[in-house]
Amino acid sequence: MISLVAPAFNEAEGIEELYRRVCAASPPWGEDFELVVVDDGSRDRTLEILERLASDPRLKVVSLSRNFGHQAAVSAGLMHTQGDIVAVIDADLQDPPESLRPFLEKVREGWDVVYAIRTRRKEGPVKRICYHLYYRLLKRMAGIDIPLDAGDFCVMRREVVDALNELPERNRFIRGLRTWVGFRQTGLAYERNARYAGEPKYTFRKLFKLATDGIINFSFRPLQFISFLGMLVALVSIAGGFLVVLQYLTNFTFLGFNPRNARGWTSLVFVVLFSSGVQLICLGILGEYVGRLFEEVKQRPAWLVRKRINLPEPEAAERPFSGRAGAGARYRS
Repeated sequence: MISLVAPAFNEAEGIEELYRRVCAASPPWGEDFELVVVDDGSRDRTLEILERLASDPRLKVVSLSRNFGHQAAVSAGLMHTQGDIVAVIDADLQDPPESLRPFLEKVREGWDVVYAIRTRRKEGPVKRICYHLYYRLLKRMAGIDIPLDAGDFCVMRREVVDALNELPERNRFIRGLRTWVGFRQTGLAYERNARYAGEPKYTFRKLFKLATDGIINFSFRPLQFISFLGMLVALVSIAGGFLVVLQYLTNFTFLGFNPRNARGWTSLVFVVLFSSGVQLICLGILGEYVGRLFEEVKQRPAWLVRKRINLPEPEAAERPFSGRAGAGARYRS
């Protein structure tokens, strides 16, 4: 069986088209399929439409108790899949179901993960430049070889999905975790479509958080940068102090400044402000890492499920922990 995971947030205008196109594209796949749609706390008619379409048992619905975010919704969907092959697509049809066939063929050739490499984006030039720069920055900073221009759209074998489900962290960056677990991986280029309907749900704030998650979760280079910056500022301070002492001893002027003649040192204000800014930036970086530790230590589930359709309910004792790793094992046949 092939499982498709599609997170959806306020996708009432296009969710029925997603179901129709998945059904239309499935015959060439040569296997039965299930479409697992994760309603990530939608406030429109998305869940109502899914409940109507769920007369087809191939459509499975996981409705979360609130909006937990795209990455949590993808993780929740992966834990509810039953297929030997699992695909992750977007509900807005930017990842067209019709393009899945070559990805499935690659998996059947023996690859464990086949991820999509975006060749052309439909966003504006500013967003395209930001995406381009970010992926290259992430690749350079991360401790693992995260592929360039590869999003969450991919096809994976069950072994890979099981490995992802067992990872306990709550701040999840799927494309990074997918690389971290290893296995045999390859990429396929495709042209990403424009959104079928509605407005993009990834605001600048959400995109910035996702970008930060990728760097903080898979790199400690920012912490190394703090050490480097501290040493650089210390060296500059020592050199400046040595220069001032030398000027006092020799009474020479450097760049128009002689400390013996100075009545008010304007540059001192600049130095203080610069040093304060550097310290605040460093504290902010440290705060990001400490905040992640704080979230992980609390051990709250990454999501909570309010309702399941065409899926078995977990045992009563396990329901509060529906967002914990390993929960997917309860839904496999």
